[in-house]
Order: sequence, then structure tokens, then C-alpha cells
Amino acid sequence: MSSAKNTNTQVVVIGAGPGGYAAAFRAADLGKQVTLIDLDKNPGGVCLYRGCIPSKALLHVAKILNESKEAADFGVDFKPPKIDLDKMRAWKNDVVGKMTGGLGELCKRRNINFIQGRAQFKDSNTLDVERVDGGKETVTFENAILATGSKPARIPSLWIDSPRMMDSTGALEIADIPKSLLVVGGGYIGLELGTVYASLGTEVTVVEMTAGLLPGADRDLVKILAARANKIFKSVLLETRVVEIAEKAKKLHVKFHEKDGNEVEQSFDKVLMSVGRTPNSKNLGLENTKVKVNDKGFVEVDINRRTADPAIFAIGDIAGEPMLAHKGSHEGLVAAEVIAGHKAAFEPLAIPAVVFTDPEIAWCGLTETQAKEAGRKVEVARFPWGASGRATTLGRNDGVTKIIADPETERILGLAIAGSGAGELISEGVLAIEMGAVVSDVKLTIHPHPTLSETVMESAELFFGQCTHLYRPKKS
Repeated sequence: MSSAKNTNTQVVVIGAGPGGYAAAFRAADLGKQVTLIDLDKNPGGVCLYRGCIPSKALLHVAKILNESKEAADFGVDFKPPKIDLDKMRAWKNDVVGKMTGGLGELCKRRNINFIQGRAQFKDSNTLDVERVDGGKETVTFENAILATGSKPARIPSLWIDSPRMMDSTGALEIADIPKSLLVVGGGYIGLELGTVYASLGTEVTVVEMTAGLLPGADRDLVKILAARANKIFKSVLLETRVVEIAEKAKKLHVKFHEKDGNEVEQSFDKVLMSVGRTPNSKNLGLENTKVKVNDKGFVEVDINRRTADPAIFAIGDIAGEPMLAHKGSHEGLVAAEVIAGHKAAFEPLAIPAVVFTDPEIAWCGLTETQAKEAGRKVEVARFPWGASGRATTLGRNDGVTKIIADPETERILGLAIAGSGAGELISEGVLAIEMGAVVSDVKLTIHPHPTLSETVMESAELFFGQCTHLYRPKKS
């Protein structure tokens, strides 16, 4: 067993996900002596190892499989694809390995001290670390940045100890291709993973206790996604609760409580529980500091990402909603810059959200749903992709792009997109909102033809009733 060790550092970052490594890299670039602590071999966190990256790699496989089936509409027939699951899994793991290995190299080049282990606060300036090699290390610091992320949430009363029961981490392993799969929860993680398994040939059922998929998302966008989901999934059960899961005869038998009060039972080869994520704020020794944690498990922070303890900052999923990697990365930059004495604050006007389903949906800023709930008067310009030349050439004109703007100032308040590549298109809206652009700024910006990005420009044109490919008189 390795002997105990003492380390002194200016900045320690606990958790090496997208927020943690961004913070560590920025602090090092600003001349700080940095120590980064994580259980994994290299930086990357849940996003790279067990989340965003492996799921998007598998969603790319799903896209190829789905397009091969739809190519017949264009006069091209493919033989039924042969799936080599071991090779697919190896490819996904290789993607993860390349990215995390690259981050490890960047860590070394910045002379960051990387400790592979688990950290707990002893006090507001000291950490006790249990290294994975069995050794112990005490780290004293001037400032700490908490970036411990989140983990899949579970419903204890429904979770059973069985290899047939999966959370998102287990589902990404793709141990096999089950004949049938129940996805509990109609949120983005469940729908993305359900899309992957459906493309591989699994009969997927999605159950959601609310009246629609993706609760809280713009209903216009969800409507388009739901139409597609009803085609690729075996069934989508809305306003339905799971009340019991039991394993019998190599199957998981699930009892549902329907809206009308009836109880029905179905059996599945596997069940994926995808009911959100919960912050990793426990077992960190925060009680030995001045850090405050709210009743949802999130660490309370100010606009500088500083906690109630002056020496400790918190970023990413542990610091509150939205629990998105790119939000955590930007918070990490802010925390590092504040520690280095720079004037910095986390005050974004828009944080983009993307659901990588088929079709993708993405939004930023104010949504039409939020405007209605707040009773706020807005002007909405919708451009249906049926009028898009590029969408038509792709055989995917089921999308929509819409701009939400202030009717008096014409300032852009939000952008929402459903359709192929929506996640790549949404950044234009984020930039417009952050820069305080008005609708005419987008209308007068020449977009290349034929592209899907034109739908953003044509939405802006529609706002003034001037769209080339659609006609909508300007409201008086």
C-alpha cells in the first residue's frame, strides 16, 4: 500500500467532468498551481465516460441505421444491416478513450497535478483523499472548486436488483439487444437511449406519467418529436404510472396504473429507468465547511459561483439547473477567473438545450410555453420545414423553426427548432440573444442556400410578412 502524502496547492478542483477540467485548465492558464481530483483515470467525467459522448456515438449509429431503412424512398435499397455488437461497443469505447486520453495529455502539458481518488473536506482549506491505488493524501488549498456532477436518479420502490434493470449508465454498455425494452420516463435521456435501442431492432415502449413527452419543453417542438416517436417506438404510454416491477421467468413484469384508473401488466426483457439525475453533493464532507446545500441537494452559489464558504466555489450539475455540460464548462471558466482576481460572473441570457432524438429538438432563451405561462405578450414567427428546399432534399421536412420576439422592440427573446441537425443550428439563436439582436438583424443576414440554416432567416422574414417561400401578412 502506498504511504500517506501531503500536497499543497493554490486551486483544487474536485471532479474532472466538462466543468471541472475546464475550470482546472483555465486556472492553470491564468498562472495558478492546480490540483485536479477524480476517480477516473483521465479527465472527462460522466459526460465523456458515461453520458454525452458515448450516447452521441451510439445515436450516430442509430442515424445510419434509420437512414438505410428510409433510403428506399429515394430509390436506393440496402440489404438488412448486420450488427456486430462487439465491434460497435469497441468503437464507442475507442471514441471515449481518444477523447479522455487527449484530456489527460492536456492536463500534463499544463502541469496540473492529477490525483485519481475520492476527496472529502476535512475543513474549509483541507481535503482528505483516498487514492485508487490504496494510498491516502492530504491536500491543503487556498480555493476549491466543487464539480462533482450528478448521477442517475432512481425510484427506490421500483428499482430491483437484476441485470435486466438498467439506468442510463448500464444502458450505454449495450450488453445485448433485448427483444423488448421499457423506458420509464419520457425525458431526453430516456428518449435518446430508446432511439438507439429501437434502431438496433428492440421493441421499445416509453411510459411517462405526465400528459406529454419531455415535460417542460416547448409543445410545438415536442409535437413533431412525438409524431416520429409513435412511428419508431412500439408504443408511448402517457398519463401512466409504473406501480410495480417484478422479475419472473427471465422477464420483468411491469404493472401500470392508467389515467382511467385501470391497472394493466406487461412483460419486458429489460427496463431502463430514466427519471432524471440527482446532484452528487453527499459524502463530500461539506458539513465540515460553510457550504450550504438546499433541499434538492444543490449547492447554493452566487453569480461568481462562490458558495457560502468564501474559499469554495461550485459549478456544473451540483450548482443547480439546468444540468447541462456546456453550462458547467462556462461556470468553470467563471470560477477560475474569479479566483485569479478577474471580474467575471455567470449571467447568461440564454443557455441552449438540445435533445438528440430523431428529429432533434433545440431551444434557447424564452420559449413560447414560458411566455404563455407568464402572461407575456410575444410575437412568434414559425417557418415550417415543408417550405425548406434543403429539408425536402433530405426527405425530412417534418421540422419547424420559430423565433420568439418582443412585439414592441422586435428584440429576439428565443429561438426554437425541431428537425434534423437542430442542435447545430441553435447557436445562432444563442448569439442573437446574447448580442441583443432584433429580428431584422437576422433577416438581413445572408444565409447560404440551400441549407437548413436558411430556416432561421426565413423565420425572421416571416416576422415581417416578407418570407419568399411562405406568405403571412404582418399583424396590425
